[in-house]
Amino acid sequence: MKLEKAIQKVNHPLEPLTAEEIEKAVKIIKAEKNLSEYTRFVTVVLNEPPKQSVLNFKKGDEINREAFIIILDNESEQTYEAIVSITNEAVTKWKHIPGVQPGVMLDEFEECELVVKNSPEFQAALLKRGITNSDLVMVDPWSAGNFSIEEDKGVRLARAICWVRKFPNDNGYAYPLTGIVVYVDLNKMKVHRFEDHGIRPLPPTDANYTPETSDSITPRTDLKPLEIIQPEGPSFEVDGHYIKWQKWHIRFNFTPREGLVLHTVGYEDKGKVRPILYRAALSEMVVPYADGSFAHNTQNAFDAGEYGMGQLANPLTLGCDCLGDIRYFDAVMTDSRGNVRTIPNAICLHEEDYGIAWKHTDWRTDQVETRRSRRLVISFFCTVGNYDYGFYWSFYQDGTIENEVKLTGMLNTGTYDETGNPKYGTEVAPKLNAAYHQHFFNFRLDTMLDGINNSVVEISTLPEEKGPHNPNNNAFYIDTKTLKSEQEAQRTIDLASQRTWKIINSNSLNAVGTPVGYKIMPGENCLPFASDESSVMKRAGFLKNHLYVTKFDPNEKYATGNYPNQHEGGDGLPKYASANRNIEDEDIVVWYTMGHHHITRPEDWPVMPTAYINFQLKPVGFFDRNPALDLPRPKSKSTSCHLNKGSHC
Repeated sequence: MKLEKAIQKVNHPLEPLTAEEIEKAVKIIKAEKNLSEYTRFVTVVLNEPPKQSVLNFKKGDEINREAFIIILDNESEQTYEAIVSITNEAVTKWKHIPGVQPGVMLDEFEECELVVKNSPEFQAALLKRGITNSDLVMVDPWSAGNFSIEEDKGVRLARAICWVRKFPNDNGYAYPLTGIVVYVDLNKMKVHRFEDHGIRPLPPTDANYTPETSDSITPRTDLKPLEIIQPEGPSFEVDGHYIKWQKWHIRFNFTPREGLVLHTVGYEDKGKVRPILYRAALSEMVVPYADGSFAHNTQNAFDAGEYGMGQLANPLTLGCDCLGDIRYFDAVMTDSRGNVRTIPNAICLHEEDYGIAWKHTDWRTDQVETRRSRRLVISFFCTVGNYDYGFYWSFYQDGTIENEVKLTGMLNTGTYDETGNPKYGTEVAPKLNAAYHQHFFNFRLDTMLDGINNSVVEISTLPEEKGPHNPNNNAFYIDTKTLKSEQEAQRTIDLASQRTWKIINSNSLNAVGTPVGYKIMPGENCLPFASDESSVMKRAGFLKNHLYVTKFDPNEKYATGNYPNQHEGGDGLPKYASANRNIEDEDIVVWYTMGHHHITRPEDWPVMPTAYINFQLKPVGFFDRNPALDLPRPKSKSTSCHLNKGSHC
């Protein structure tokens, strides 16, 4: 397909790059920069236009298409950033980024496993353990982190740890080869350092979880069909990567690092679309492990910045991952050699019934009014080694936006040392340890409530003092404080005061004369237990607070900085906020972190029941009244729905 035809299909500046555009961008930069066979393409994504250009865009305007590209040269071991104008067929920016390691690419994972298996030292270590078939060995290349080891400085590393299967479809995580650790130089694709900490006996029991691999699993037979049907089709409309559903207007993108990205989210009210978010996406995900032993004390995965959630997305399956009348979208990116790589059905869009939207029974008149809630869900699932994560954005008819992460998959396992001490983990099966750990998710919310100039107000609930105005000591009230600077806006959740934060637009007032707003409604959360001196906290200092607010800067997208892989620390959100810029009535970005504290349990084995963690953005004065008043009355579908006189189901 010619470039001209590909460009004609793009009707908005935030549409993701098409496969044809990616091919063209790669071809342009290879030719103009004479790139060698040692070049790897870390990222090829849309170079998002300036915010104001997007907001001023009108249908039919000329669109200049650009690709942002990160290049890694394995031979020179240097990293470059480039911008390629697809429209003008030229490289418009080429910049060397010294002293950084881009995130690990999927191809590197696969090549790293082969390097480990072909290593004579590794093969000898297997033989010492009585393992003669390396094809049954599982090698998980973990990020190496940064622990100030002199021989590791400047080397692009992966830290490989291993398990062994007893047959090809066996769950190898039941049998950890805990003593073996292999550091691989990913630029040279050779073993950098080999460690054998001694032979440990394998746990005695298997961990298979399918009826084909386990005699102990007999599928239940007493579940009756539960069908979700939409005979008239879904209520949403789709045009490219633009969605209109009920009163919601949403654009979305998908990047190898962040996965799903929301753009220009707005809600129709009073005859116009009122903007709420300009851009929202996962900024970083950090998983610190609690075990102090050699096997786990360097395991601090930065899953977005080191691996890339989007590049690890799953192709989704109808009836398994999503139910109902589904619309799927492919994710288009490159492999590390610049070839177009498409993940089919990576993104799922569907509607869900969500119970009661609102209800009231007037007991004096027997008048009953009930409305059912429905939500629009856009989601993707990815697999990062042993863990599986689902990321779900839900939009409700009452104006609420919800972000939910679903955690499932495999625990990271190890064997016990000679003491058999399970201090830092749980014995989930005989002689099998699953280390305690935490999962932190930081979301970057570029807010735009009725315009780009917003502020953040902290709300605390306080008990009223005893006195004549509070004779029975039952009164409480809220105290509000506008956060004025980036240093002031570094805050943690406080249960005692029910502390929350509200984004407002002081220049847009509601019917009662107060600024329109959306409040962050926290769900489960926690704080890290690693000390400030730990490597993970030096690299992920943002974990000290649940909330940051910064002045908008298009170059500040990630809570751990642009290149967290093997970084010594000090980059990202704490660095951004150190500028202490004014954030009152400004173009601001709200960063919210939620954490899941995982004390492992036998019920998490051999595959984890899904854990759910979420937060909501809930309108607080954004609307003049309940925006879901106009929902239609539901139709009774069963004679079991008792209707009193004058009642409506």
